Amino acid sequence: MGNFDGLHRGHAALVSHARDLARTHGRPTAVLTFEPHPRTVFFPAAEPFRLTPFRVKERELANLGVDLLFVRHFDMGFSAKSAEDFITEVIVGAIGASHVVVGWDCTFGNRRRGNPDLLRATGRRHGFDVTVLEPVRGKDAIVYSSTQIRQLLKAGKPREAAALLGRFWEIDGRVATGDRRGRTIGFPTANLGLDDYLRPALGVYAVRVSGDGPDDPLGGRTVDGVANIGLRPTVGGLVPRLEAHLFDMQVDLYGRHLRVALVEFIRPERKFAGLEVLKAQIAADAEDARRILARDAFVDGA
Repeated sequence: MGNFDGLHRGHAALVSHARDLARTHGRPTAVLTFEPHPRTVFFPAAEPFRLTPFRVKERELANLGVDLLFVRHFDMGFSAKSAEDFITEVIVGAIGASHVVVGWDCTFGNRRRGNPDLLRATGRRHGFDVTVLEPVRGKDAIVYSSTQIRQLLKAGKPREAAALLGRFWEIDGRVATGDRRGRTIGFPTANLGLDDYLRPALGVYAVRVSGDGPDDPLGGRTVDGVANIGLRPTVGGLVPRLEAHLFDMQVDLYGRHLRVALVEFIRPERKFAGLEVLKAQIAADAEDARRILARDAFVDGA
C-alpha cells in the first residue's frame, strides 16, 4: 500500500515482492492507493507536484502485473481515521489481506501514527503477515525516491530522472486546440495542458511521443519530436503548457490522447525578437533533438 507517485524502481521492487508472495500462496496481487493524493488535500494551494496522475499510475501498476487495484478516496474526514481503525476497517474488513508488503518508511492513519511495527502487531491478532522492505538503492547507493526524481526534473535532468524511474518521465493528456501559430511558421504542434503535473525545468526538450488507448492516432508507433514546456514569452503566453512538434508526421491529433516522454533538455525557454527569429531557433532545436534521439537515448539502469 502507498501513494506510489512516480512508480519508480523502489515502488516496482515493492510490488514485485508482493507479486512473488501472492503467486507462491495462490493469491491475487493487490495494491491499495489513495486518490486524490493526500498532499493535495492537506495543501490545496501548493504548486503542482504529481509525477503520475491516477490514469498513469493505473496503467503502470497493470504493467507490473498487479491483479487488483483498490483506490480509497482521501479527504479530511478519512485523514482523521486512527491507524488502528484503518487496519481493521480497510486492510482487514474491506480487503481481507492475507499478507501486507510495505516500505520501511510507511506511515498511515491520523497524525501518521501507523507504522510497520503497528502493522506487525495488529497482523498477529488478525491473521495477516507483514513484510517490510528496506530502502531500494541504485548506483552510487542512491535511494530511489519520488522526491529525488522531482528535484532532477526541476533541474532539467530528465535522463537522470529516468534512471531512477526505470523509464522516461511522461506528460500525457488530450491534445487541445491551440492558437495554431505553429502551423504558420512550419512547425505545427500538439498542445497539452500540464494540469496537476509537476512543472519540470521550463524550456525545450528532445521527446518521444506515443498514443494511448483505442483512439491512438499513431497506430502504436513512437515518434521522435521536439517540445517546449513553458509560457511562450515570445507570443505573450500566460499559462504554462507543453507544445510538441512531431517529426515527419501529418496526422490530425486534436482531441486524441498522447504521451510525451522527456528524453533530454536542450535549452531554457527565452523570449525572441519576433516570429522569424523564433522559427529559426525552432529549426535549430529540431536538429538538435534529431541528433540526440538518433543516439542510444536510455540504457536500462544507466
